Amino acid sequence: MLYVVKFRSFDDKLPKNIFNKLRIYNTVQLAITALGHNQINFIAELLPAVRDCKCNVLEIRASRLAQTTAAYLLVQGNWNQIAKLENALEVLQRRMEIKIHILRPEQKEKAKEYVPYSLETISVDRDSIMESVTSFLIDREIDIEEMAGSSYLAPYAQNPVFSSKFVILIPPQLNLMSLREEFLDFCDQLNIDAILEPIKR
Repeated sequence: MLYVVKFRSFDDKLPKNIFNKLRIYNTVQLAITALGHNQINFIAELLPAVRDCKCNVLEIRASRLAQTTAAYLLVQGNWNQIAKLENALEVLQRRMEIKIHILRPEQKEKAKEYVPYSLETISVDRDSIMESVTSFLIDREIDIEEMAGSSYLAPYAQNPVFSSKFVILIPPQLNLMSLREEFLDFCDQLNIDAILEPIKR
């Protein structure tokens, strides 16, 4: 008597999307900040280093602060690629005499119930104005996604003013109308002109 035995592949027992999920779990993100003098074009060296390590740039920003240039990147790759990039950044930092800081952030999704808002302020430049606005937001557990500010001389009057821009995420437990009224009262007390409005996708 002849018996025919058919062995089922281990892959047949796995969901079709299991390997895609494994790739996602194996993915690592790396936050990078770099600071150097304006005459050093380190960004032109930084991006090829990311590419050579087969990592992907998810976000990149750069700005000039006085005579320095600051760059901020969020890159993604697998464990080996990120480890290789970390070593490459150490070499780049020593060779170009720049400051590089890295951090592997926790990949935690923001709750979908958060409401994105834009916030703009302008006021006479004085000490602690930016600190006061950020403290107002943080005390109410409002997440600050982006923040920028600058001091300059106002046209005609030539007195120093300070303007700021925020992208914030308002948690679902806050009543939007109450928050708006509270924020406007706060601005009135500090003589701040502000615009708070939802970000429309």
